[in-house]
Amino acid sequence: MEHRKVIIIGSGPAGLTAALYAARANLSPLVFEGSQPGGQLTITTEVENFPGFPEGITGPKLMDEMRKQAHRFGAESKYEHIDRVDFSERPFKVYVGDTGYTADSIIISTGASARLLGLDSEKEYMGFGVSACATCDGFFFKDLEVAVVGGGDTAIEEATFLTKFATKVTIIHRRDELRASKIMRERAEKNPKIEFKWNSVVTEVVGSEENGIKKLTHLQLKDTNTGAMEELRVDGLFIGIGHSPNTSLFSDLLDMDDNGYLITRGKSTYTNIDGVFACGDVQDHVYRQAVSAAGSGCMASIDAERWLAEQGIE
Repeated sequence: MEHRKVIIIGSGPAGLTAALYAARANLSPLVFEGSQPGGQLTITTEVENFPGFPEGITGPKLMDEMRKQAHRFGAESKYEHIDRVDFSERPFKVYVGDTGYTADSIIISTGASARLLGLDSEKEYMGFGVSACATCDGFFFKDLEVAVVGGGDTAIEEATFLTKFATKVTIIHRRDELRASKIMRERAEKNPKIEFKWNSVVTEVVGSEENGIKKLTHLQLKDTNTGAMEELRVDGLFIGIGHSPNTSLFSDLLDMDDNGYLITRGKSTYTNIDGVFACGDVQDHVYRQAVSAAGSGCMASIDAERWLAEQGIE
């Protein structure tokens, strides 16, 4: 089996920052970038809130630049998906099919995936009017009308945030009552920019294309009680039905909270298994930003480097 001092499972800003720091520490990290190299940012058309890019940068370009920087110092990427892991003894083992790799330490940066509606048209317009992150993309909808799908705290928080930019925010919910906490409900109900579409589901995202650029124009809605269809004209659609951490690989191995996010120790990136660290959205359900993920990737690499030194592995 090929052996490394550090293996990083997952990419994105957390994994690639961890790779950069580990490579500069001369640890020759191996990054398994998985089925979505670059993580969630690869489906984000424009990133304007990452420090150092005053004119903005596309998500895929930012991830490519991070990858090049890590590779420059000796990190290596494999565009393969880890199928199973064995953390029962050291060195740790990870497997791609029947091919195994060993590592003195592991950094997990598998991220989280936004729960989506599952429509083909939703995928088609992702980044072109459809978004799963109001904090990331709300600014692009200044003086426009948008809709938010969902009825829990995530949806209401996103809708309230979007009223800073949009002229109107319509909350689409499949029931006739919100699941959000009382304070969030009251805040939304009192906001003059927020309207509600009760007992409704989105069945289709519709748009147009001009000069090769897609643009969302309206949504097809279905009444869950009567089955009646209607059009809702909006410029943007935000999916606010939560995120799922990509942690199924570590079930029964690592400590997780009730929602499946990895639990890290104190202010560190240590998991419950010494030598296994976690960073980025896989352990952060609060901030979920590229810059905070990158910061925790730096932390995980420094934690791993110091832990390896304590074990006498330089």
